[in-house]
Amino acid sequence: MHFNEISGAVVDSAMKVHSALGPGLLDTVYEACLAYELNQRGFRTASQLPLPVIYRGVRIDLGFRLDILVENLIVVEIKAVDAITPVHQAQLLTYLKLSHKHVGLLMNFNVVHLRDGIRRMVNGDPPAEFPVSSVSSVVKPVSSVSSESSVVKPPPSIAKQAS
Repeated sequence: MHFNEISGAVVDSAMKVHSALGPGLLDTVYEACLAYELNQRGFRTASQLPLPVIYRGVRIDLGFRLDILVENLIVVEIKAVDAITPVHQAQLLTYLKLSHKHVGLLMNFNVVHLRDGIRRMVNGDPPAEFPVSSVSSVVKPVSSVSSESSVVKPPPSIAKQAS
């Protein structure tokens, strides 16, 4: 499957979840239901996937997490807020850069019509075309880091700012 087909299926699944639940719930509820819906459709998902920062070869765990990663290709960031702001868009773009992924979906479920709460973002040029079944051997997993890298935990004051 191509990025566009997968992201289209994610949007369709999100619309099904939003139609069933409506606005007004916590983002964690929508995240769990969307992951369930995608799994029912046969997509591989990972939820709350840790996303470290690699600085000068050192892995720094700041508590960043991808809400949902679909088929190791599409980053989905779930919100349940009054409105999507530039900081939400910057967050998704940062997650795309840190995870080396190309396509991300920012979804705000706290809207009357979900179509009004979806933003699709891209990071750089798309990678070479390849079938989804070969992704695991081609795309570096988000959490993979050289075993020689050390793990650095930031001071609590920095960790709170990252949340």
